[in-house]
Amino acid sequence: MIDYSIDADGVATLTWNVADRPMNVLNKASIEAFDAAVKRAIADPAAKGVVITSSRPEFVAGGDLELIRNLRTAEESMDASGPFSRTLRALETSGKPFVAAINGTALGGGLEICLACHRRIAADDARIQLGLPEVTLGLLPAAGGTQRLPRMIGIKSALPYLLEGRKADPAGALKAGIVDEVVPAEQLLSRAKAWLLSDGAAAVVKPWDTKGFKFPGGTPQSPGPTLLFFGIAGNLLGKTQGLHPAPEAILACIYDGCQVDLDTGLKIEQRQFAGLAIAAPTKNMIRTLFYDMGDANRLAGRPQGIPVREFRKVAVLGAGMMGAGLAHVCAVAGLDVVLLDVSLESAEKGKAYGAKILDAQVAKGRMTADKRDAILARVCTTNAYAALADRDIVIEAVFEDRAVKAEVTRKAEAAMAADAIFASNTSTLPITGLAEISSRPEQFVGLHFFSPVEKMPLLEVIRGKRTSEATIAHALDFAKRIRKTPIVVNDCPSFYANRAFAMYPYEAMTMLGEGVHPGLIENAGRLAGMPMPSLALIDEVSVELMYKVMKQARHDQGDAYREQPQDDVLITMVEKLGRLGRKANQGFYDYPANGKKCLWPGLAEHFPVAKEQPTLEEVRQRLMYSQSLEAARCLAEGIVGARDADVGSLLGWGFPAVHGGVLGQIDTVGAARFVEACDAMARRHGERFEVPAQLRERAARGERYHAA
Repeated sequence: MIDYSIDADGVATLTWNVADRPMNVLNKASIEAFDAAVKRAIADPAAKGVVITSSRPEFVAGGDLELIRNLRTAEESMDASGPFSRTLRALETSGKPFVAAINGTALGGGLEICLACHRRIAADDARIQLGLPEVTLGLLPAAGGTQRLPRMIGIKSALPYLLEGRKADPAGALKAGIVDEVVPAEQLLSRAKAWLLSDGAAAVVKPWDTKGFKFPGGTPQSPGPTLLFFGIAGNLLGKTQGLHPAPEAILACIYDGCQVDLDTGLKIEQRQFAGLAIAAPTKNMIRTLFYDMGDANRLAGRPQGIPVREFRKVAVLGAGMMGAGLAHVCAVAGLDVVLLDVSLESAEKGKAYGAKILDAQVAKGRMTADKRDAILARVCTTNAYAALADRDIVIEAVFEDRAVKAEVTRKAEAAMAADAIFASNTSTLPITGLAEISSRPEQFVGLHFFSPVEKMPLLEVIRGKRTSEATIAHALDFAKRIRKTPIVVNDCPSFYANRAFAMYPYEAMTMLGEGVHPGLIENAGRLAGMPMPSLALIDEVSVELMYKVMKQARHDQGDAYREQPQDDVLITMVEKLGRLGRKANQGFYDYPANGKKCLWPGLAEHFPVAKEQPTLEEVRQRLMYSQSLEAARCLAEGIVGARDADVGSLLGWGFPAVHGGVLGQIDTVGAARFVEACDAMARRHGERFEVPAQLRERAARGERYHAA
């Protein structure tokens, strides 16, 4: 795993090559091999200095999360992370110069190796990334990252890398002081060797190991950093609501560890890491954000035995916001796009949507004008269905109206190739019903994109009753081609994501109608970690749109429709008050032209506040548990699988990652406790909190949706 060599000049080279993994990663075996190689180099009397590099495209990509995933106690955590930290400290204080020849990406523990070396030289390659992204998975750097980086570049400069997981290319890392040199890739090893033989001997003692060392920018007790910590702590709490323990632990490492010597600081770091590594939020984030998300992106649920389909040409029907965004995403992914609307003028407006996005990237220096022009050249606008003849897939993104969708389906299928796929981007209308008009329902599939398409990564692939497995497999191939994360969902009204997510705004409107103070409702959503308070979210989505969805459901279900507790609020807001949401500058909030939005004072008149108010925790539970409960119903009905349910909730509507997703929240709370809480809410608030039999049985057996 670590190749050792020494040349005639006395330069030893330790070359990372973890051959049994796709990338160089830190796991038990590679850490032990690296420790043995470092000890060998230190003990070798012929070695005057040591180069650490890699024979793989990356330097070291970070830690193997399987190691963290299996930790159960703080003692196990200390045993797992401590040896690597001690190896780096031994390297640092060995009396021999070590230089990191960074030939590829160095993240997490990979960068910590570099920080422990006496010099860091990076290849001049903009694809290389350097960073400490552990916080994004609920962890912190455990081999000196929280201690060495602030001592190198100052606390203020180090915080974005530690608290936000910021990454830098070699040029950015050089500017920040993270690396000492950037050289052409072909000169990397020769330059590292030259430094060792010329200047290495004079650099074997790190600045923080010398008497009188002073922090760049001051220690945590200095006036500047002290004020910085106060400001960051408050801002951090506002962002995380105290739900994410990792940023707080990182701040504690820096504040406490940077007031003492490095060895004591490393012990502080180890203890903070030990607590995080076994915490439920960390386990949840690793499972869903890394393993489950990885499985979804690898198309782990793709039907077996069906050849992969190559997509080169796509057509989008409808050049409104959704269609325009979809055409843009496809063009950026390298596909040849036909964008069709009722008129060329409308289609051109859709193309202009993508042009505006690209122009902004050019203006910021993130894209060249030539690349922008090449992307735009891939989009051909038309109003003629004959242009669909050579398309691999046709996606309709027209109004949520069955008659309109039926018309474009008939026209499109009359012009399409026999083997082409037809997809509907409907967000609520069942695919099976829409496919009834199709002459080939086996090739008819739902592709529910989320708005705005160019920003939202999730794609729901919806299987109608007659959709073939080959079409599902090819729809997943298409999702991968346009760089979306797909989940597979069986057909039902509103499918999975909209159905489960809707419980959040629906419960908020129900509570408003009951007399719960709107400020309490909004604060509960914010403190629960949702991306936006619920009433504010309804305004953004559009009160009118939710009203139309309700009216459509009433029309579709006829006498079978059951009145929902939020219906009266929607009717009052739209029919009686004309408050349609943000787009009309009036909804649950007011939107003054020269000020911040604020809750509409008139809410109290139409939805009087009750004298007795529930606790914040009660409101939070109603908002959050209602989403998990609906997801559990979807699972019980065979609409979605557990993995896709959680991935969909994180990517589709921003459910807090610390819970691992909507079903992960049930596991975190404990199924028995969750069922007990829902039963109590059902008694107080009605049958919408009734627990499905499958979940009740799981609770009785002590089962989880995901393995512990």
